[in-house]
Amino acid sequence: MITTGTRTIPRPQRRTAVSIVVTAVAVVSFACARHDNSGAHHVRIAVGGQNQMVYLPTTLAQELGFYREEGIDAELQDFAGGAKALQAAVGGSADVVSGFYDHTIQMAAEGREYVAFVTMLRFPGLVLVTSPQSASTLTTIGSLKGHVAGVTTAGSSSQMLLTDILQRNGLAGDAVSITAIGSAATAIAALEHGKVDVGMVADPAFTLIHRRNPGVRVLADLRTADGVNAALGSRAYPASVLYASGAWIRGNRDTTERLARAITRTLSWMQTHTPQEIADKTPKTFRGEDDALYVDALKASMPMFSPDGQMPAEGAEVVRTLLAASMEKVRNATIDLSKTYTNEFIHGR
Repeated sequence: MITTGTRTIPRPQRRTAVSIVVTAVAVVSFACARHDNSGAHHVRIAVGGQNQMVYLPTTLAQELGFYREEGIDAELQDFAGGAKALQAAVGGSADVVSGFYDHTIQMAAEGREYVAFVTMLRFPGLVLVTSPQSASTLTTIGSLKGHVAGVTTAGSSSQMLLTDILQRNGLAGDAVSITAIGSAATAIAALEHGKVDVGMVADPAFTLIHRRNPGVRVLADLRTADGVNAALGSRAYPASVLYASGAWIRGNRDTTERLARAITRTLSWMQTHTPQEIADKTPKTFRGEDDALYVDALKASMPMFSPDGQMPAEGAEVVRTLLAASMEKVRNATIDLSKTYTNEFIHGR
């Protein structure tokens, strides 16, 4: 079970039969958003790790009251990673996903229509960092061969990004052993206890690891334009978004626009407030016990947040190119990239 605010949300049941999944998707896709007693549109949003800063706008929109002001009764469901959140949407237990944009391209490669409709991050916001025990020997990406790397969950965007980073440095995707370490406390424990040699982690986990273990080595920092360019060869890489099936969006256009407006209002609010003010609005369960550390993590991560919620066409192309380099299903598919995202619900575009 997952507890979010006053709601207790059951973990989605694993689907084993393809026919069950297809039926569930069809039912959910064409259903209109439900309404609560106040008339607000009830929307189930699956978040790929709510304690990660990369998904902070999804939580802040609720804490600031913007969902409610836009007539949305948002039910935030917390999952261990973006792949699990996507599973919830495909299985029918969520309407919308707060996850990475690349999942819509991966789904398009499988002939499934999922569309990002508001962009929260300009950069992935992840850091590839060594464990304290491995810092002295793992000095470059090339030295990772034969070692163990941690990602949030199998098939997650963190794994896909790691694979691309490895390939750009002359290593095959299977040159390292991949293991799921989740996010926040579980990821921190895996690195600090040496269960993995390196890990892809987001703030505030990275800042906590670095503060407690100053000797750890950063091999890639995807929180800034310079860091993304050094690791991925591009200064643009749109990451976390809200996305849903094309059928759900067509059946719930007004709700989609309200959700997009709530997030863009949140992004604008973040641009005009200090890291301390943002931290003050973040639930204590997500910012941890050390408030000063969380503020420092926010300061380092602020460049990654989109100022306006729009998806840049050139950024979307970069994501597709990167995916094609590391994933055969994307490389061999004919994908109309314009159908994997839309800016039509972003006001002021």
